Amino acid sequence: MNNSISFRLWGRYALFTDPVTKTGGEKCSYHVPTYEAVKGVLKSIYWKPTIIWYVDRVRVMKTLRTQTKGTKPLAWSGGNSLAIYTFLHEVEYQVQSHFEWNEHRPGLARDRIDGKHYSIAKRMLEKGGRQDIFLGVRDCQGYAAPCRFGEGEGAYDRIDEFSFGLMFHSFDYPDETGKNELASRFWQATMHKGVLQFPRPEECEKRRFIRPMTAKPFGLDENLLSVEREEVAL
Repeated sequence: MNNSISFRLWGRYALFTDPVTKTGGEKCSYHVPTYEAVKGVLKSIYWKPTIIWYVDRVRVMKTLRTQTKGTKPLAWSGGNSLAIYTFLHEVEYQVQSHFEWNEHRPGLARDRIDGKHYSIAKRMLEKGGRQDIFLGVRDCQGYAAPCRFGEGEGAYDRIDEFSFGLMFHSFDYPDETGKNELASRFWQATMHKGVLQFPRPEECEKRRFIRPMTAKPFGLDENLLSVEREEVAL
């Protein structure tokens, strides 16, 4: 089954939030993208509940740079507050990813058509995505375009190993795990010659339960366009 895409991802700013700095209101970015953030980009390019996107590898193309900026986020009590955010500046990555059928949605089995979702995903990538792309947060606009993973010279190609310690990996959502709960996963992030090789979510050993949660129901006839209607819409 054809199910793999590679693309270049770039933007002026990125903020892949470290949960440790998030609770105080002043956010500081990880130095590299999280699995969940890249998966969000893939969903912006193309997504249907029939498939689950998996991030295989991310290659860091530009030197890691940070920039601190004063911001005025919305306050719970109304109005704006003052905060200092630390962004990544002038970022560029190469991403290799693939999708698999979501076996936890048996009601969508008739939509598992070999070649259909792959063809649509490729066309949407060539157009820059179906929805706006953000690098971690909505403040950071991102852009995507097809590329061949590994082409060109990256800033860290000659560095054997670069460790980032314990990092947030992704969320476990009930529609992708079959469990009625939301949980977060963590992993020991290490970059080898500029490439982050992500483990699959189920391979992450460190996991934290957040709260009970149920999956949103989808019906093939009610919520999804037929193949013919999709082709006309695109």
